[in-house]
Amino acid sequence: MTKLMGQTEHRIAKILCLGQAVQDFVFSVDALPDAGEKYRAHAFETVGGGPAATAAVTIAKLNGHAQLIARLGDDQIGDLILNELTGYGVDCELVRRFAGQRSSLSAVMLDKAGERMIVNYLDPELPQNTDWLPEIKADAVLADTRWVGGSKAILSSAKAAGLPAILDADRPVPKGAELISCASHVAFSAEGLSDWAGDDDHRQNLKEAARQSGAWCCVTLGGDGVLFTTSDGIQHMPAFKVDVVDSLGAGDVWHGAFALCLGEGGDEEDALRFANATAALKVGRKGGRRGTPTRLEVEDYLAAHPPQGE
Repeated sequence: MTKLMGQTEHRIAKILCLGQAVQDFVFSVDALPDAGEKYRAHAFETVGGGPAATAAVTIAKLNGHAQLIARLGDDQIGDLILNELTGYGVDCELVRRFAGQRSSLSAVMLDKAGERMIVNYLDPELPQNTDWLPEIKADAVLADTRWVGGSKAILSSAKAAGLPAILDADRPVPKGAELISCASHVAFSAEGLSDWAGDDDHRQNLKEAARQSGAWCCVTLGGDGVLFTTSDGIQHMPAFKVDVVDSLGAGDVWHGAFALCLGEGGDEEDALRFANATAALKVGRKGGRRGTPTRLEVEDYLAAHPPQGE
């Protein structure tokens, strides 16, 4: 890639994201609730969320072409979700709305340290059939675990076509290899890997996930960086050091940046570093999706923080 007027020239990659789009109702509190009593928030806002949808917003803000496949109800929550996504430039042509169903929403508690508690509702009556999913016309595919049937179908198609097929493996992750083996790349959260394996031995569990899936695998550990699989075993990439202000959606932002870099032709370590930088900038700002950085901000940050030895 070459430099032009301080910005990196890059081909506009098209990333297809499949999964959950949700409306978050965010309550800022002094400390996360720990008992069944009344609590008072000192701030409130409503913002869009959902792993696939937030990843799509990230891709759009990073100058990629983000197309979202999601299932919504025909309700006012669905209207809010679509209005925000299209406002960020996400292509929502493939979002399907179902009559009589409810769109997903979450109550989010955010404390002064930037940690959060989330209670989500996903309508169990949303149709599970996948016969309406399109032929893939993208440079990479990213899917979350909120609609397993859809994720299996779209990841399998992308993998068969030789495209990066990335699974955002956040909790809950189905046991065994049925879902993870559909992907070429499985990016676990720490909670997702523990949920899948049943314990917290991340290095051993990552090896087992790679063995069962045949995929390149990693696990994000927040401020402790990322563990990832290589032919030489498990390697570690440190995180950028940053004061956490708001962690809401940071994992989804990370996955969007990771998928975009792979879709642009970067290798896994390029994508890890790009995603780490994007997430670092995100958690240092308030505002959920509004804190997602631009492409130029990420590139400037990477230039100012070269890998050790450069």
